[in-house]
Amino acid sequence: MRLIGAGTRDDLVYVVTDRFWTIPNVITVLRFCLVPVFVWLVLSERYLAAFIVLAVLSSTDWIDGYVARRFNQISTVGQWLDPVADRLSLVVVAMTLVVTGIAPWWLLVSLLVPDLILAMAAVALFRGSPELEVTVLGKVRTALLLLGTPVLLLGRIPGLAEETLTMVAHALLALGCAGHVWAAGDYLRGCLRKHRALTDQGIDPRDRASWSQA
Repeated sequence: MRLIGAGTRDDLVYVVTDRFWTIPNVITVLRFCLVPVFVWLVLSERYLAAFIVLAVLSSTDWIDGYVARRFNQISTVGQWLDPVADRLSLVVVAMTLVVTGIAPWWLLVSLLVPDLILAMAAVALFRGSPELEVTVLGKVRTALLLLGTPVLLLGRIPGLAEETLTMVAHALLALGCAGHVWAAGDYLRGCLRKHRALTDQGIDPRDRASWSQA
């Protein structure tokens, strides 16, 4: 069973729908609604409950994509809603953990700085999203970050191997952050390649109506 692109079927001709209320989109919305619950639990120092909520957040990140591909419920809304929800969730989770002293400062910096650079490049070059596909590196990076943050919370629970769990969490997060910076650089190169390709075809990359598939 494949982990990346799970649920893909060779017997289907996929149709991208404009509907908002598909099952995958509902899962994405419900997942994002758990973020403020997580923040409240961490601020209340209820780390085991926060770990459970974060574990649910991490697992449903995989489930909505699986359902969309398995049951042919890919939508234009889901194509931007899922990555936006993922990125906002990661940033809010990281900010919460850093502010409360649970996570190191470099976690938040390594997430925010590349994203800000990419956002400015996308606006400058395309007046919005360049609509590039998510790479395998991007998916692995996200998986490492979503795995490392729950383990970090386990390290705050008395009675467990706190020091060992914290070391493992920091290693996973360091790999995830390195992957995030690397993926950001790869994405930026993709933006520049697409900008050059559109320009070579006589298309203004900032005229989104002439090339955007959204």
